[in-house]
Amino acid sequence: MLKVENFNDEISKKVETPELKNYVKISIENDEKNFCVLTKKFVDTNYLNRLRDFKVHDDDVWVISYPKCGTTWGVEMIWLLINDLNFEKAKKIHQNDRVPFIERGGIFTSINSDSIKITENLKRPRVIKSHLSSFLLPRELFANTKAKIIYIARNPKDAAISFFHHYRHLEGYDGSKEDFLNAFLNNRTLFAPINEKTLEFWKLSKINSNVLFIFYEDMKKNLQNETEKVMKFLNKNYPKSEIEELCEHLSFGSMRRNPQCNFEVINKSDDENFQFIRKGETGSYKKEMNSEENEKFDDFIMNEDFKFNDFEYKF
Repeated sequence: MLKVENFNDEISKKVETPELKNYVKISIENDEKNFCVLTKKFVDTNYLNRLRDFKVHDDDVWVISYPKCGTTWGVEMIWLLINDLNFEKAKKIHQNDRVPFIERGGIFTSINSDSIKITENLKRPRVIKSHLSSFLLPRELFANTKAKIIYIARNPKDAAISFFHHYRHLEGYDGSKEDFLNAFLNNRTLFAPINEKTLEFWKLSKINSNVLFIFYEDMKKNLQNETEKVMKFLNKNYPKSEIEELCEHLSFGSMRRNPQCNFEVINKSDDENFQFIRKGETGSYKKEMNSEENEKFDDFIMNEDFKFNDFEYKF
């Protein structure tokens, strides 16, 4: 059974925006670690039930992550690997149209399109993007199909800083960084919690051969190595020269110049230079967190469950 609770506390109210209103906590009853923070629209529009009943095909590839953990980057790699490195098509069609964000229509105030229906009608093989916890994803994804799941993880410090800028520029957040980071640490930002979600998919990757777990930091360190790992997972085989061409397409400079990936967005802040693909760095938190905030995040990351499951974030 699922339980839906409204968040009415001061921490949540401080990070509400014109696009993200009325946060709710959806959880598995009697399991306090299994929850996901969404907006009330997700429940009111019946995305909750429609997504869990969504038809999954054996050739689907699902890309799951917490927001700002390299999703756009990973999606571009995965779509091209699935589609025979069709760079010409990738340059002509916006990534959102190639890889739907399945829960998008049930989250944001201004989005009226039916992102579930759009995903249903996508030509197969489908690459599908989501930030949801596993218990909100289609039941069939973990039961009756050979569909593949790729989870992309990033350390919470960098993810939080990047998400703060995302909230400010795209969702109209006008509060302080201090309030946002406090909400992040208290699992009050959209799609929280990051730790439990990351560990959940880490454990799945150890017992399910259809789940691959990769790190944003490893992609930054050795993109070709990670690309080849994903290629093998997807049962694809390309020569080294073509993988090198793909890695050039996926380089930060190339992605930032690519209008099909570096989305044109309505910038709701006063920063005229903002772009969706912002910096693509590791360790950017060092420039933007003070020592007290850094210590709080250290405490947030020290998770006994991680140690038990042999998991560590990468920095």
